[in-house]
Amino acid sequence: MDPVPRLGAVRATEPVHRLTSFLGITVWMVTGPAEARAVLANERDFSNDIRPLVGRRGSTTDGDIGGLGFTDPPEHTRLRRLLTPQFTMRQLDRLRPMVEGIVERQLDEMESRGPEVDLLTQFAFPVPFSVICDLLGLPGEEREGLRELVSARFDVTNGGQGTFGAVSESRKFLIDSTARQRHTPGDGLLGDIIREQGDAINDFDLAGLADGVFTGGLETSASMLALGTAVLLDHPDDYAALAQHPERVEPTVEELLRYLSVVQIAFPRFARRELTVGTQRIRPGDVVVCHLAGANRDGEPGTNPDTFDPDRPRSSHLAFGHGFHRCVGAELARMELRTALPALARRFPDLALVGPPAELDFRQLSIVYGVDALPVRLTHESSEPALPSA
Repeated sequence: MDPVPRLGAVRATEPVHRLTSFLGITVWMVTGPAEARAVLANERDFSNDIRPLVGRRGSTTDGDIGGLGFTDPPEHTRLRRLLTPQFTMRQLDRLRPMVEGIVERQLDEMESRGPEVDLLTQFAFPVPFSVICDLLGLPGEEREGLRELVSARFDVTNGGQGTFGAVSESRKFLIDSTARQRHTPGDGLLGDIIREQGDAINDFDLAGLADGVFTGGLETSASMLALGTAVLLDHPDDYAALAQHPERVEPTVEELLRYLSVVQIAFPRFARRELTVGTQRIRPGDVVVCHLAGANRDGEPGTNPDTFDPDRPRSSHLAFGHGFHRCVGAELARMELRTALPALARRFPDLALVGPPAELDFRQLSIVYGVDALPVRLTHESSEPALPSA
């Protein structure tokens, strides 16, 4: 679960580190928490717009979708303003029964497949996938095709070719879905925006928002549920406390977010002008990458930030980023975790990994950190019904 040791060593000596240079571009890695916050909050000196580097294919109605992560104000401000009302606490309270129902259905499904199951495919992935599909208002017949595409887009094992293909296909899928809702708006987020904005937002931008919701809320939440369960099973007292003591849920989830930081790096920032970050001089055109997992493992002396400890003094973390590009769905992700993990602990108090943690198959090259599978046993072997004697 820990970042490579060299990351901590670099943070201790050089929190803003010259990582590499290619094609005349210098890439900096930021691991210091204060330095990372300064970069992520600085929209004046940094740009997120990647299009000048990679180009933009197609038109504004059928070209590549930039998404919130790769846009700057005022475009970013305009698009984010459309999403923000969908993620207010009032709106999330309306979604809570839906999330709880999805969690319980998946627990039922997993129980029916026991006693040994892959928690990733039977619980950790289906819960956020169903939540996002319901949130967007995607009809059932469209979901299965999208399920395969959205997972493949995060895998860069083969040099990224499969990723780019999956990104292209999933974006085309969402543009087509958006166009269909234009004529018959659904009950979810897409339909709400269409009814409120009409022709003021085109299908290209609307599909980009839908794509961003999937990008930011599916694989990340799935990884958090799977890896979070693995961590809790290694800390059985904390796992049991989720079911028995509701007040333990919030600090446990926040510590899991900090400790795991499954989105390990923020969107790259491109320096607009010369400036100093930490003690390093950044030149126009340099790329600055903030390592969120590295920054979240920094702590006060004696706090041992490389350990999982829900009782540690509360402090803010960077698991959702920082500044005006902070994850717009952060509170929805928290709701999913605060709902799903205690429900799992209540339903399966004897849950255990099938094999030793060292045998878990961690993803070696993925934009979102996680495991390829999480085999678990739902009950103790001794708690299964005994066979009748002869």
